[in-house]
Amino acid sequence: MFAGIPSFDHYNPLGSAHGGYIAALLDSCMACSVHSTLGPGHTYATLEVKINYVRPITIDTGEVRAEGKVITAGKRIATAEGRLFDNSGKLYAHGTSTCLIFTL
Repeated sequence: MFAGIPSFDHYNPLGSAHGGYIAALLDSCMACSVHSTLGPGHTYATLEVKINYVRPITIDTGEVRAEGKVITAGKRIATAEGRLFDNSGKLYAHGTSTCLIFTL
């Protein structure tokens, strides 16, 4: 899980948290969920990330938290999903990730 409270520094010109801020939280939680399935000597690289922005996030939203979950983890490819919620459980964004798994 990754969490944060966006500040004005994270805003886009439209007056809400920039999509990159949201994507960073979701990408991090999804990639770390994949990382948790790997044994010693293995690592991963993100191949693809897809983010769906459901509603705007502002300073007034308060803390948001991104939770990731592995969908499937094979020998070479893993997929994960992530969801971004506020403290009341309201969904703000969700996404999926595909990762390439390889040996160091």
